[in-house]
Amino acid sequence: MKIAFFSTQLYDRTYFNQYNRGHELVFFEAPLNEQTVNLASGFTAICAFVNDTISEPVIRQLAAQGVQLIALRCAGYNNVDLAAARAHQIPVVRVPAYSPFAVAEHAVAMILTLNRKTHKAYNRVREGNFSLQGLTGFDLHGKTVGVIGTGQIGQVFAGIMQGFGCRVLAFDVIANKDMEAKGVEYLPLVKLLPQCDIISLHCPLNEQTKQIISTQTLSMMKDGVMLINTSRGGLIDTQAATDALKTGRLGYLGIDVYEQEEKLFFHNLQDEIIHDDVIMRLMSFPNVLVTAHQGFFTDEALTQIAQTTLQSINDFEQGKALVNRIA
Repeated sequence: MKIAFFSTQLYDRTYFNQYNRGHELVFFEAPLNEQTVNLASGFTAICAFVNDTISEPVIRQLAAQGVQLIALRCAGYNNVDLAAARAHQIPVVRVPAYSPFAVAEHAVAMILTLNRKTHKAYNRVREGNFSLQGLTGFDLHGKTVGVIGTGQIGQVFAGIMQGFGCRVLAFDVIANKDMEAKGVEYLPLVKLLPQCDIISLHCPLNEQTKQIISTQTLSMMKDGVMLINTSRGGLIDTQAATDALKTGRLGYLGIDVYEQEEKLFFHNLQDEIIHDDVIMRLMSFPNVLVTAHQGFFTDEALTQIAQTTLQSINDFEQGKALVNRIA
């Protein structure tokens, strides 16, 4: 099968070529959108990533060009018009779980970095400054951590934080009985937010969760709270978060995702002027840590992504049931 990959980096080529068996893989650095969809002409399937735009016009054009399968090499699918895919009878598959440990551990790394300021200490020592002034952190032990979204990643994250001796509260549509048995307490959001010293987002982005962190919900939090987002940028109203940083409501902010990340993340812009004033303002705060959608980036996760995606493509080619189908 001939497959067009969009929004690719060197690591995509490395891992997919390593596990490919018999397919013709063509890698495009360009994202998939209305301007680039013609690149898919002549391909049986396309493989897309989180920041590709798979809208109704794109899907209509894919169908017209003979594309028969949309394979997402990610878990999230808020960028896909599933109704349009069904209407044009193009199955959509995803990678529902590659490595929940990768993302959960990255969230913890962001917490530790912001708290103990290891990134600042590293730069100081390299410059010969061994002062500890301004590097004071706090014990994680005994703190209250809120987990919003308790899917596989949220569950792993909660377990890690319990290992630090934290009290863990959770919010989700349905309480997980196994987590409750381990001591996690499920609460409504309005009761969870005021109690937490740290809040970490692990829910999908949909109409119910879009900007779940807003001026209203930020007003419910403790002064100085730490907020971590390794899920989807649209979960946070970025302007509201910026205002909360100015007032001290947010004491720390760690984001691995950003609402407008598609023009920034996965690109080397060090020699260019960045015109996104919002992200530049965020990065000017000393208590903000930004990583560029790095949470998934482990060998285990990349291996699982490649293997699961290619297995779905194999199953489609062989007429088998698509276990990871979402449309």
